[in-house]
Amino acid sequence: MQAWEVTDPAPIDEGPLRLTEREAPQPADNEVIVEVSTCGVCRTDLHLAEGDLAPHMARATPGHEVVGTVVERGATAKRFAVGDRVGIAWLRHTCGSCRFCRRGDENLCIAPRFTGWDDHGGFARFAAIDESYAYRMPDSFDDEHAAPLLCAGIVGYRSLKRASVAPGGRLGIYGFGASAHLVAQVAVAAGIEVYVCTRAPAARTLALELGAVWAGEAAERPPVPLDGAVLFAPAGELVLPALEALDRGGRLSIAGIHLSDVPELNYQQHLFQEREVVSVTANTRADGEEFLAVASNIGIKVETTPYGFERADAALADLAHDRVVGAAVLRMSD
Repeated sequence: MQAWEVTDPAPIDEGPLRLTEREAPQPADNEVIVEVSTCGVCRTDLHLAEGDLAPHMARATPGHEVVGTVVERGATAKRFAVGDRVGIAWLRHTCGSCRFCRRGDENLCIAPRFTGWDDHGGFARFAAIDESYAYRMPDSFDDEHAAPLLCAGIVGYRSLKRASVAPGGRLGIYGFGASAHLVAQVAVAAGIEVYVCTRAPAARTLALELGAVWAGEAAERPPVPLDGAVLFAPAGELVLPALEALDRGGRLSIAGIHLSDVPELNYQQHLFQEREVVSVTANTRADGEEFLAVASNIGIKVETTPYGFERADAALADLAHDRVVGAAVLRMSD
């Protein structure tokens, strides 16, 4: 089968990805094989390709926002039938026995595995997944618009919950790409005022169209103090202006798996008056199921920029250079 792989991590314009041929995956007893229809292109895929995240396997195939059809089942796999439409997300295995798993925090598992990092992902014609980590996708979204829900949506949703902004409160969003444009709609539907800071003019326009009450430059001070904020841009220098924008008791939730270095904090200026900074690590499957239900119930609008499968490298380059509005999605049939 055809699959993209990261040969030697490097800046995306130097071509670290290569389209190759390799054997299609075979299912373990508890796995299903999915014929990939679409796969979202996430900034984490870019971090893996460029080496910001150290590779966990040689010649890894990126892609962890996978939508497709079950075409084969392992010997003990019973949850899905051949022909069912499913999604594969970032989290693909947890140990189930460490103290974090036992208390319901499987996103903090000490021995997790992640799609496209520890095992091959969805920039390929077929992908394998343990059936207990696959999602049944809502019928209200076609394959192209369902794919970004599986990481941009799920992890963004957890990031929003970590920001702890109540209905009627004010939420700041820093960076406005695939994840942020979905989270903004969830917040608006919950009665939260949304203030967006992003460097891309097209993203500011989209933010206002989706219900934000204000949109400004990346480090610009919103016109009112914020009750909470989510930093989606992987830019550590935005931590300080985001903290300065918080009201007393406000919380900044940092959503990404990778963040550039944060400049030196000033306690009085950035943290005093019980302002907080929290990180976000992956998600639980409960987060995923909850978000997919919310997305379907509120009729979330997924803005996509589609690419043919053979243009995966171009999609990552466009993402790196802020040329994608909403979420980039690979379509296998193009």
